[in-house]
Amino acid sequence: MSLTDSSLDSEAIAQARRLLAPAPKKERLWPVVAAAAFAAVAALALAGAMITAPPVVSQPMVAPDGESLDSAL
Repeated sequence: MSLTDSSLDSEAIAQARRLLAPAPKKERLWPVVAAAAFAAVAALALAGAMITAPPVVSQPMVAPDGESLDSAL
């Protein structure tokens, strides 16, 4: 007996397999949007902090004309 000589209806079997198969998982979009929004807010906050922060002085400030800072007060 070959496979094509089966008494079962192949279309009915295919439909039963489709009905019994697990439903495909849908990808959720909100975690991606939330991560992108968080990154954007963090970048804007860092940019704002860098603009409003006072400049860093890496060299000591020298008083004009060689005066000491104590005598200038």
